Amino acid sequence: MIETNRPAAAPADDEPDLLRDQFRQLLRYRRLIGAGIGVGLLGGVYLGISTADTYVATADVVLRAPTDDPFNPSLAPDKAINIGSERQVALSSSIANEAAKKLGVSAKDFAALRSGLQVTNPPQTMVLRFTYTADSPKEAAKRANAMTEAYLLKRQESLDATRDKMVKGYKEQRDPIAKQLDETSKEIARMPAGAGRDAASSAKTDLQSEVGGYNTKITKLEALDMTPGRVTSAATAPTATDGPGILMSLALGAAVGLALGLLAAWVRLVFDPAPRSEGDVARALRAPVLGYLPRDRTGGGPLLAAGEADPRLAEEYRSVAFRLAYDSRFADRRRLLVVAPRGSSETAAAVAVNMAASFAETGKDVLLIEADLRTPVLASQLPTDAGGRPRWSQGQGGAPASGRHADSEWPDGRQLVVDAGESGSFDLIPGDRARNVPRALTSARATRLISEADAPNSTVVVLAPPVLSYADALALVDRVDGVLVVCDPRAIHRTDLIRIRELISGAGGTVLGAVLHAPLPGEKRGKGKDKGGPAAAGAAAPAKPGKAAPQPQPIPYEVAEPEQHIPGDGTDTVALRTVRMGRR
Repeated sequence: MIETNRPAAAPADDEPDLLRDQFRQLLRYRRLIGAGIGVGLLGGVYLGISTADTYVATADVVLRAPTDDPFNPSLAPDKAINIGSERQVALSSSIANEAAKKLGVSAKDFAALRSGLQVTNPPQTMVLRFTYTADSPKEAAKRANAMTEAYLLKRQESLDATRDKMVKGYKEQRDPIAKQLDETSKEIARMPAGAGRDAASSAKTDLQSEVGGYNTKITKLEALDMTPGRVTSAATAPTATDGPGILMSLALGAAVGLALGLLAAWVRLVFDPAPRSEGDVARALRAPVLGYLPRDRTGGGPLLAAGEADPRLAEEYRSVAFRLAYDSRFADRRRLLVVAPRGSSETAAAVAVNMAASFAETGKDVLLIEADLRTPVLASQLPTDAGGRPRWSQGQGGAPASGRHADSEWPDGRQLVVDAGESGSFDLIPGDRARNVPRALTSARATRLISEADAPNSTVVVLAPPVLSYADALALVDRVDGVLVVCDPRAIHRTDLIRIRELISGAGGTVLGAVLHAPLPGEKRGKGKDKGGPAAAGAAAPAKPGKAAPQPQPIPYEVAEPEQHIPGDGTDTVALRTVRMGRR
């Protein structure tokens, strides 16, 4: 036989699914992405406007080193010229001063003249590219050519000055030797033949050789071709502006803004502690997400969803109940604990009530236990009628005890019947304020009450306070078969969900799944505070010394049609669709 009831397990991590999930999470930060696109568009508009009247002219200059044989292939120009240094010289103030004199630029406009020039060097070339940016095409070309000519003139002057200095130095070294050579020649002419004249002739030969060497160097320097370079491409007036245009600027700005927005959204997502998807919740709890309640459009929201104008909520509850019914961990004994992480238990109460109604609709005997003994309000918010007492509250011989149970501690024997309209009805054990909540929840009577699910075709749903606010839920974990966590994923951290799983597992329980919901109306995001209505206020009001604790005030509700009940016969019920819940 094929097993149909299989445990609901957390989905395995699939990398493509994780990537798709993360991309969907990024789209949640639409404001950041929109702000990035807006900033990019503003930048594109600024770029388009600022470059609308900008013109660029370019002139190219090929540098060459001084040489006596320009066709000698052994001379490498890149060894004789440092192109980086030449680029810095072209950008220097001396070149700008020379160009300013030629252009007639005043001193106050000198800084603007320099700022418009840009000199670059194409890789693997001896070319300097002079690029000038101006407000008019003619001015851009004129200033680019002026800068080029000024640079070549300064380079020519620098090379000539270097050669003249070297020639002067050689001459200064040669002149004393030439003078000494003249004196030696005169002495030789007066000396008679002999050994002395021969020695003087030998010295004269050495001096002549030395003078000849200096003359050769000087001649070689004076014969050098000192041309600094040539203009290969003179600047001409551009016919179009340098900017990309307003349309292209907007497109570029939008693309850059989108990239910035996605980056900001990704950074926000990385540092956001809240789970941003059902996958995050499932991974933190190691249990599946059984349902996501649609946003309530009525403002207050019904406690019982069946029969409402919008059927999506009721169908979502039925879907959650169906998935639980086919979970083998719950189907065996059918004991369900419903809790919220922290803050308000309003949605958790609605889930517990509607789970009871959904199970009752399938024909099961359902008992809803309100184990929230701190703010019990279900009895005042649900259409109830007095019903039979639980088995453990029967008196001796099977006769029911009269009035409340002899012991005032909860549970006291009260059992109400809730009319769920078309879904049927289920029993409710209302909560009551107890002096010692842990003792009441762990008492033998509470244990026997939860064990009602052991009867055939029975189901017990227990509503407990928030698990991270009180330890009440943990005291009940070992008595149920599974826990259903009800939370708003935007109002809780992933670490809180992990802690809930660890606490429930440590207490011997199992998380069956989670039901997610949107923020409650009027509740700020990330805040789990109660903003209670009359019911919550009445339930939470402290009792003054010597006075009885005030009873919770019932929420006003509409009365059903006359044909549905007979007033005054003790069986008055309220139609399921008319009940409205208050704030817890």
